[in-house]
Amino acid sequence: MGARVEVVPASTLFVSEPNPAWFGNPSNPKGDSRWTNANWLKSRFHFSFAEYHDRSRNSFGVLRVMNDDLVQPNRGFGTHPHANMEICTYVVSGKLTHKDSMGTEETLSRGSIQFMTAGTGVRHSEHNKNKHNPLRFIQMWIVPRASDLPPNYGSAVGDRKARHNKLAHLVADVEDEDAPEDVPVRINQDANIFVSELDAEKSVSFDLRADRQAYLICLEGTLHVSAPHVDGSDGKPTELRAHDAAKLYGQDTFTFTAPPDSPSTTHFLFVEMKRQ
Repeated sequence: MGARVEVVPASTLFVSEPNPAWFGNPSNPKGDSRWTNANWLKSRFHFSFAEYHDRSRNSFGVLRVMNDDLVQPNRGFGTHPHANMEICTYVVSGKLTHKDSMGTEETLSRGSIQFMTAGTGVRHSEHNKNKHNPLRFIQMWIVPRASDLPPNYGSAVGDRKARHNKLAHLVADVEDEDAPEDVPVRINQDANIFVSELDAEKSVSFDLRADRQAYLICLEGTLHVSAPHVDGSDGKPTELRAHDAAKLYGQDTFTFTAPPDSPSTTHFLFVEMKRQ
């Protein structure tokens, strides 16, 4: 099979706006100008999750869940359990406050990454405690290579210099001895997470091997994805806008470019893993 790009348009994603009481929140206010959405949560599901079931979108390799969550001011997810999953969360904007049964409590801002090895079981909560600004984060669940691992938590504060017109390598496999030493988060699976913020007309590239695949999401702005040997592309880039996603398959060198007319900074993230 040759290299290819399969676009997942934002319009095809399931949008969940659950009852606020389900997660311990008060009723939604009426007419609060600080809110950017009428419901406390607007979550875009890339794969089957909660009330959404689609056999054609159950997972992508070891990536089991990718949820794009928009949480309004002073709202969040009350304490709930997880087990046997590697959970990585990337903060797109706002401030995310995490608290768990391992004794961890911290607040992370834009560009930060956190991970949790749920393993034998852990309970945690996630909140936007800011009274004025919404919070947006991407939560990814990755199937671990082994069950019943000891629970663990870690995080890294966002570093814009590392991702500004560069690819920042945020997450790698604990068993990957070839991964750069400065990768801040290690998980129990052969998977990597990269992120970048591009100015207009700037590009970064990534070599995707024949035995690898990646799931990419355009977080903000407009992104052009191109590669010299993608089937049927005729050398033309694939355009993604905010909330669009794409499945990438190697072998090829993929170039990610912010076009001159992008409405904002082009911000994107992808999870790279073994091809399945």
